[in-house]
Amino acid sequence: MDENTGMSVSAKVPSTPKDPSVGFLENLERLVAEARATPEETQLLVHGTTVATNSIIEGKTAKTALITTKGFRDLLEVQFQIRPKLYDVFVTKPTPDRHEREVGSILAQECPLVSVTLSSDLCPSFREYPRASTTSINACIVPIVGRYLERIGTGLRKRGFACEWYLMQSNGGVLRSDIAAREPCRIIESGPAAGVIVSSQIAKQIGEKNALCIDMGGTTAKVGMILAGEPTISSEIEVGAAAFSRSTARRASGYPLRTPSIDLVEIGAGGGSIAWIDSGGILRVGPRSAGADPGPACYPSGGEEPTVTDANLVLGRLNSAYFLGGEMALSTEAAREAIRKKCGARLGYDVEETAAAVVDLAVSNMVNAIRFISVERGHDPRDFCLITTGGAGPLHSNMIAAEIGIPRVVMPPSPGVASALGLLLTDVKQEVSRTVIGLKGIDWNTIRSIVEELLSKAQASLREQGIEDARMEFRPAADMRYAGQSFELNVPIQLSGPADEGMEILRERFHREHERAYGFSVRGEETVVVNLKVTGVGKMPHRAAEEAAGCGWIPGEGARKGNRDVYFRESGGMTSCAIYDRYRLLCENEVAGPAIVEETDSTTVVIPGYRAKVDEYGNLIIYRPDSSSGSGSG
Repeated sequence: MDENTGMSVSAKVPSTPKDPSVGFLENLERLVAEARATPEETQLLVHGTTVATNSIIEGKTAKTALITTKGFRDLLEVQFQIRPKLYDVFVTKPTPDRHEREVGSILAQECPLVSVTLSSDLCPSFREYPRASTTSINACIVPIVGRYLERIGTGLRKRGFACEWYLMQSNGGVLRSDIAAREPCRIIESGPAAGVIVSSQIAKQIGEKNALCIDMGGTTAKVGMILAGEPTISSEIEVGAAAFSRSTARRASGYPLRTPSIDLVEIGAGGGSIAWIDSGGILRVGPRSAGADPGPACYPSGGEEPTVTDANLVLGRLNSAYFLGGEMALSTEAAREAIRKKCGARLGYDVEETAAAVVDLAVSNMVNAIRFISVERGHDPRDFCLITTGGAGPLHSNMIAAEIGIPRVVMPPSPGVASALGLLLTDVKQEVSRTVIGLKGIDWNTIRSIVEELLSKAQASLREQGIEDARMEFRPAADMRYAGQSFELNVPIQLSGPADEGMEILRERFHREHERAYGFSVRGEETVVVNLKVTGVGKMPHRAAEEAAGCGWIPGEGARKGNRDVYFRESGGMTSCAIYDRYRLLCENEVAGPAIVEETDSTTVVIPGYRAKVDEYGNLIIYRPDSSSGSGSG
């Protein structure tokens, strides 16, 4: 993006699973060439990656040693279990941080080539299991992520890029690459976070304070929520091959990671998700994926298993000659044969019926994820709009909205690469914290003193990343609970004001937050401050999107590419469907469903009974004409 003119260029290439840095550098070269720029002119580079999370999910981490206090060697196995007399709580213990730093110093002298992670630096909070788990996870991926970032750094220098480069963090901020190499646990949700960030920006554009967002790529679909204009944040997530969303009933199947993260529900429903028949003869979709290698059956070197992409091709929703803008030809016959052989023959359905069932099941899985993040948390999804990103998202989002009753769906321009734009819409973020639950008689003066100490640490970290003081903001907060509770709520701290009122103001804020979260508060109960935190924000330059000129509701000449048969249950099967070129659809243009809107990196499906309109920012808004929300801002 040119920050002076606002001109942006996007490109997409197949991923390179054996070495993801190869695909990253190839795409970067293409972007620079298409922008008619030079590497030397590049001022800022931000990268989102799934290398860290993939290494954990696949179990391809480095051999790691956990050094801990005597009696705690089974901490990662014991986890949160409580057993009487498991540990002697009366033993005299050394100061934990001093103890750890001494061990770290010895390891640095004796094993200078071994990377070491200290929990007192990375996760200085109480509860030994999540602290140890976070430290262990970081340590076991430092070599993998470090080598990956080193390859990128070497490739950038060889190509003439001299600018600072950053990694997207799980919390929606960015982190300088050298710090990310030391603390890779902070970038585990790097890729999905960028999609939520760009969705929050789109929500602000169209005047929506609350929005649901879904990013559907090749392997997974990620669902997030935006409330009052900001993504919801979780203080702890789970990772690992058996991990589930932090809010599911099967929580604790993975390992806890105590780093701030954008709150997401992730399911195995992507374009490459494999359709299969279980032992009971029931059709399933995911979580296994064909990935980019070998890929869906329709790919030139694709596999034999049918995928969601194959199903959409069979149904006529994808153009076999225009995938990735025509760079890759897809084989409809290979897709049909895979669906027939692996699923249709066993179900007794024809190929089209089986393909429709595959898509319906993928949609149902995503609807359940949306219900989970909304209905089960007390929100009605019908009060939200749905913002869709990812190459496979626009194929399914209209069906998702119709099933769950969401009034409007928003597709930004180039949805397949929209998450990359989110990388340029965020700021540098650094959180520092300290556990204070063990301090007796904590008062407002003590809180204020500790917060000021944390402010200094956050400021030093931002300065280390090249942020001037004038571009810094600081957000102090406290984790609080009622005495006897096990989990905390995060409450903002306001340092200004009379000292004698500070504690009462903090308690009142906690009572209100508890009432919002759980429906009640108990103002007579004792409150406990567990952790104090400061989030430092280094503001980065952003450019607002520009409005496009209006051109009337009738699509311009050349916008309609023709017709082809597309399968819709609403129409009883295959029906002649108008095909549009999104790049020729202008502001205020409208198309009536059933319709297909094609662009290089994605395809949008407008189902019968709905319309799609281009807004002043180039977003494609899908709505039902008889809906009270129409296509205007909500």
